[in-house]
Amino acid sequence: MLGIDLKAARYTWTAAFVLLLLGVIYLIRETLFVFTIALMFAYLLYPLFDGIDRRLGSTRRTAALAITYLIVLSVIGGFSAFIGSHIANEAGQLAAQIRKPGFEDQVRNWNLFGFAVGEQIVSHYAQIVGAIPSISLKVLSASTNLVYLVIIPILSFFILKDGREIRESFLQLLDHGRQTAEDTLADAHTLMLQYMRALLFLCLATLVAFSIVLSVMRVPYAILLASIAFPLEFIPLVGPLTAAAIIISVSLFSGAHVVGVVIFLMIYRMFQDYVLSPHLMSKGVELHPLLVIFGVFAGGEIGGVEGVFLSVPVLALLRLLYYRLRKGRVISGMQAIAR
Repeated sequence: MLGIDLKAARYTWTAAFVLLLLGVIYLIRETLFVFTIALMFAYLLYPLFDGIDRRLGSTRRTAALAITYLIVLSVIGGFSAFIGSHIANEAGQLAAQIRKPGFEDQVRNWNLFGFAVGEQIVSHYAQIVGAIPSISLKVLSASTNLVYLVIIPILSFFILKDGREIRESFLQLLDHGRQTAEDTLADAHTLMLQYMRALLFLCLATLVAFSIVLSVMRVPYAILLASIAFPLEFIPLVGPLTAAAIIISVSLFSGAHVVGVVIFLMIYRMFQDYVLSPHLMSKGVELHPLLVIFGVFAGGEIGGVEGVFLSVPVLALLRLLYYRLRKGRVISGMQAIAR
């Protein structure tokens, strides 16, 4: 009709819709990131919430959520009260040491494995010091993002409370392939639970191991350095490397045994990557190191720090979808042969 190929028109409209959808996703990428963080936080709380919900009964989900949040806030508050004073004292001591007049000369003598790293830092020392006020202003201007510390737990609350209803509403929209979608969502749910559980245990292991070993090695500011490494462990590859660089730098200008610190960091990273992490991660979550490195660099180019942070779970979910689609094709092929 009118010289229009209906099949070609459908393909064109589909392509246009996909491009429009990608454009909308790009425009609201920051909002999507906040909701993604809220979803991941909800998965951290889910095991505790699920256990309380089973005891109280599914009709009291709000009460179970309230108890969950109270327990989590109590744990965080107790931990902050126990370790917060140590971190504040060590941070103050570190800041005072950096402000000392002879600090620049001390940095100049840094020598790591024969490389004069101190000379390179001192050559840009004036620019670094001059940038501190502007950095402080940027931090203050970005403090409005602290509102996310309130928004994310609220979003997680509603995700946990109404997650089942949202899932059912989505499945009701599907006429065909409902069972496949339901199985895929169940697998993704299990994968995210295992991933967030493993990530939390890895971060806690880093906090405990760094606090103990760095204190035994008499590295100054051990608790502060371990507390810095703890949240950085959430960021794949880049976070641990940044934490290692900070610890080595502090050890250098503090006169600690830098070689011993470097050896410890290498041994711990090998233990975590090849023993602890595979033990905590299920086979569905494990990714080849080359794939993780590719995902981190690709995520960084696409979405910056947010892309790096989400690279591993996104790759794990894509791997899950790939195996689910391949399994569906194998089953379809076997059914076709049986006929």
